[in-house]
Amino acid sequence: MDVVKVGCFLAELRKEHGFTQAELGEKLGVTNKTISRWETGNYMPPVEMLEELSNMYGLTINELLSGKKLSTEEYKEMAETNIKETLKDSVFSLKERQEFYKEKWLKDHVAIMIFLGICIVAVFVIGATKKNSLIGSAGAILFTLAHGWRNNTMMTYVEKKAFDGTGNPR
Repeated sequence: MDVVKVGCFLAELRKEHGFTQAELGEKLGVTNKTISRWETGNYMPPVEMLEELSNMYGLTINELLSGKKLSTEEYKEMAETNIKETLKDSVFSLKERQEFYKEKWLKDHVAIMIFLGICIVAVFVIGATKKNSLIGSAGAILFTLAHGWRNNTMMTYVEKKAFDGTGNPR
């Protein structure tokens, strides 16, 4: 799907109907900057906005996504093409899914990791100030254990979310 072509088509339709970007934005409940981003192809309108635009302009969503008014022959072909493109763009690869869940886990557990980090630094500082190598070694052991905990729990979470339980990606 050519988002620039779609954007140009949306701008053309807006002008045909005598709307400014601000007026169209007001009708749709978005800003004129949002309309501009759609028309330049920086962003695609969300599905609900495509539905509103199709109703407003008397066209199908398929025509909006094709970036032109379609003849009967073109309609079926473009519908299939647009569905394939949309599905392709909406599917995460396994690697993207794993990265997403790693980041999510880290955000969800940032407080406990900061707490553990502070505790480990405190053990190292106490060991250094008391000149006690045993306490310093305890800090190193705590660091290793905390790192292992973080990595193992994060990867367990990622595996549960990214795979369906049989080893196949979701």
